[in-house]
Amino acid sequence: MSKKASPSHTPMMQQYLRIKADYPDMLVFYRMGDFYELFYGDAERAARLLNITLTKRGQSAGQPIPMAGIPYHAAEGYLAKLVKQGESVAICEQVGDPATSKGPVERKVQRIVTPGTVTDDALLEERRDNLLAALYQQNDQFGLATLDLSSGRFVVQQLTGSEALAGELERLHPAELLLMEEYVLPEGLTAPGGITRRPSWHFDRDSAEQLLTRQFGTRDLGGFGCADLPLAIGAAGCLLQYVKDTQQSALPHLRGLSVERREEAIIIDAATRRNLELDNSLSGQQQHTLAGILDRTTTPMGSRLLRRWINRPLRDINQVRERHDAIGLLLKQQAFPALQECLKGIGDIERILARVALKSARPRDLATLRDSLSQLPELQARLVTLEAPLLQRLADECGTHPDTVDLLQRAVIEQPPMLIRDGGVLAEGYDAELDELRNLSQNADQFLLDLESRERERTGIANLKVSYNRVHGYYIEISRSKSEQVPDDYVRRQTLKGSERFITPELKKFEDQVLSARERALAREKMLYDALLESLQAVIAPLQQCAAALAALDVISNFAERAETLQLSPPQLDDTPGIHIEDGRHPVVEQVSDAPFVANSVEFSDQRRILIITGPNMGGKSTYMRQTALIVLLAYAGSFVPAGAARIGPVDRIFSRIGASDDLAGGRSTFMVEMEETANILHNASDQSLVLMDEIGRGTSTFDGLSLAWACAVELATRIRAFTLFATHYFELTTLPEEYPGIANVHLDAVEHGESIVFLHAVREGPANQSYGLQVAALAGVPRPIIKRAAERLRELELSAQRHSDQHASQLSLFAPAAEPAPPSPALEALQRIDPDDLTPRQALEELYRLKALCD
Repeated sequence: MSKKASPSHTPMMQQYLRIKADYPDMLVFYRMGDFYELFYGDAERAARLLNITLTKRGQSAGQPIPMAGIPYHAAEGYLAKLVKQGESVAICEQVGDPATSKGPVERKVQRIVTPGTVTDDALLEERRDNLLAALYQQNDQFGLATLDLSSGRFVVQQLTGSEALAGELERLHPAELLLMEEYVLPEGLTAPGGITRRPSWHFDRDSAEQLLTRQFGTRDLGGFGCADLPLAIGAAGCLLQYVKDTQQSALPHLRGLSVERREEAIIIDAATRRNLELDNSLSGQQQHTLAGILDRTTTPMGSRLLRRWINRPLRDINQVRERHDAIGLLLKQQAFPALQECLKGIGDIERILARVALKSARPRDLATLRDSLSQLPELQARLVTLEAPLLQRLADECGTHPDTVDLLQRAVIEQPPMLIRDGGVLAEGYDAELDELRNLSQNADQFLLDLESRERERTGIANLKVSYNRVHGYYIEISRSKSEQVPDDYVRRQTLKGSERFITPELKKFEDQVLSARERALAREKMLYDALLESLQAVIAPLQQCAAALAALDVISNFAERAETLQLSPPQLDDTPGIHIEDGRHPVVEQVSDAPFVANSVEFSDQRRILIITGPNMGGKSTYMRQTALIVLLAYAGSFVPAGAARIGPVDRIFSRIGASDDLAGGRSTFMVEMEETANILHNASDQSLVLMDEIGRGTSTFDGLSLAWACAVELATRIRAFTLFATHYFELTTLPEEYPGIANVHLDAVEHGESIVFLHAVREGPANQSYGLQVAALAGVPRPIIKRAAERLRELELSAQRHSDQHASQLSLFAPAAEPAPPSPALEALQRIDPDDLTPRQALEELYRLKALCD
């Protein structure tokens, strides 16, 4: 609810409404004493989102003003809740002095928190990137820029088509997406996080390039490899302007752009990412994902990098082999436990450096940075004996940074407090003037004890006390019964129920000196702390390189540990088409299942392109398909793989059409979603793609579904020639290998035991002999009378089909009299008039039904 200031408002509310007018789409936290208050619509929204009490304060136009508040010292927890719900908050602080202010204390917005620009640890997920993204479209081209402000990673790319955009948004999962005003996302696309609208001119390419070159200190953007990406540059410029607006400070840790091109990595579309459960499971359990099983990294920045690697497996075989070689050496020399032990002492340098750059680093951030960098000499000593090229390069990029370590050791005490506000952060000896001011206030206790002893002796009052409080300062307290004994130089300061408080000229002089020293000490310490942060700006770039190298070392060490613990094998990558996996396993199912996992092999070659997979539901078809994709993905991410052995040729994309889902809000049925995903595969797959297709055509009638499944399999086998795992219950498809080269049958084994079924989960060559549907239904708990009735009906259908088959297969006797010529068949005559090449699929299906009616 928007409000304008009016004469009926109090001066304080007029001030609030002026500030709120500048942030109409954000919640405004308005500082009043020990609370942040919210008013009007902000209060109502915050009360609902945070489950806090909605109250009222004063009136506007005769109506009470809604108000809600939170304690300022607990604000971070409330901010975290709001950010997770996609809200942005403008934090308005008191910047004036209440003692000297005439009217309301001056207030200004000192900080803006949005989902994509948070940098505080309390507001961030430790092991996930927090990305701000900007999107700019022209025709079917999209410019996409992403920034992790908490680390400084600034990435751009340019994409063609909404399918490519959907895949990238699913991979990146930005917390906040910047869009042009009035822009509507392509049909079927949704933003994973919140949407923020920006003026169209913020996306202007020329303005964006000027802003970016000023930020990076370069003449142009050619050195970053993005000169040919005008839409991406426009998106990057909008993103940078937004960050400058929200942070209201310099951004020295943003030093350049990196360009991602789709062809550099194995492309995985949005549906496939969801189906493979890389770092988000369909059930919502994070531990039951590929990342959940693989991630035993010791640093948060290593954990975030691991997720980036498995979400973007590289196609550059040489770069991936470097990772495999490094893992192999760590395993051979058993060097990874010592590396991981060193890395345990290293904090989240990446995010600490961002806070240093933004001048928001807290004392404990600097202590963590100091202690982390202190681990580098020992880490280097471990790395010097490891001759893998990747490990040596990472060691060089880490460095040791002795000057920075020395500075932080001299500057910051061992265990600093949380905030600089109350002092006590900088170490003794760091600044002589600060030490002197501290000594004045620290020696106060002894002076007060000496004064108390002298005054007791002078006055003869044994219970006289010298004390201090923040309101009244220093005072001498005497019981009221002894107040007549005080000397003439005692000046009454306060009268209490049972005592009197006095001050003397000597005590007043001391008070002025001490309080002045404390205030001056706090002010100087704050100034020195700000100067320390400023001096660290010069080393941000090399420390960012160090942080990136430490994250990579963490991931490589983690992969080595996982390879040993999970019994993973080194994959062989080459340029020969095909996928050969011996005794492959599903890395997640294997770990979460109580039963022993049955390993299975996969064999694809240039002559064996499609495997038609049959077998019972629950038999393991989906697991077999997914594990093949995950093994390929892991190999190209740089990890060892869950298999006895694996040889994998070039792979450009991984597609998955598994599981039933709908989009009712978008007006799409389960079958429509299935067909759209299938169409995407048929349009974009190549002879280097890995395709998983499960139960194509099940969402429509039997003949429709069978026809579609048949046609899709033939297309994949003949024109596309993708490596395809094609699971189906249409047994008619098992005849495909007889007609088309490159297709083979495999099946998941199962045996009947009485009226039940035992799944063997073993893949065998050839087609399955039945689907065991009734036995699976019984296992699912379908009532026995229904199972029995279904079995009877199944026998009737099978006998009917057999009689029909026998009738058509019968032959005339050799000695039978000659039959009269049969009259012309209407169906045959109609069939002869049909030209199949002139029919659409729908017309062909209509003709098929018409011919069937003629036959009947």
